[in-house]
Amino acid sequence: MGSVAKKGLQQYMSQLQHHPLRTKAITAGVLSGVSDVVSQKLSGIQKIQLRRLLLKVLFGFAYLGPFGHFLHMLLDKLFKGKKDKKTVAKKVLIEQLTASPLNNLLFMIYYGAVVEGRPLTQVTRKLKKEYPSVQLTAWTFWPVVGWINHQYVPLQLRVVFHSMVAFCWGIFLNLRARSMSLIKD
Repeated sequence: MGSVAKKGLQQYMSQLQHHPLRTKAITAGVLSGVSDVVSQKLSGIQKIQLRRLLLKVLFGFAYLGPFGHFLHMLLDKLFKGKKDKKTVAKKVLIEQLTASPLNNLLFMIYYGAVVEGRPLTQVTRKLKKEYPSVQLTAWTFWPVVGWINHQYVPLQLRVVFHSMVAFCWGIFLNLRARSMSLIKD
C-alpha cells in the first residue's frame, strides 16, 4: 500500500477510534453522496442535481451513520459481544425485523417528500405500491451482509462496512425511485 494511502487509512482509523460517531456520520454522508452521483449518472441525468445530492448527503450524515452507530452498539451490548452462530443469527434477525424495514421506509418517505418534493398523498400511494417489493428485495440481500458484518467485522468497523455495501443498495433504491417517478410523470 502506498505511503499516502497508508497514512490516510491510519488517520481515518484514528478518527474512528477517537470520534466514532462523527466519523461514521461523515462516512455515511460521503458514501450516500457518491452513491447518488453514480445513480444520477446511471439514470441518464446529464447535469448533477446538486439539491438532491446535498439532501442525500444529509440523510446519510444525519440518520444512517448515527443510527447504525447506536444500533450496532446496542446489539453488541445486548449480546455481550458474542459472535457464535446462534448469537449472530439473533442479531441478524433483530436487525432485519426492525432496522431494515425502518430504514427502507424512512428512505422512501424522505426521497419522495423531501428530495422530490411530492405531496404526502402521492408519497403514501407510492409507498403502498413499492415498499413491499423493496423490503422483500432487502430481505434477500441484507441478511447475508448482516451475517458477514456481525460474524467477521470488528464493532468499530461495522457501520463503515455497512455504509460501503449501502453504497450499492443506495444506487438500487435511487434507480428504483427514479424509475417509479418517471412512470408517474
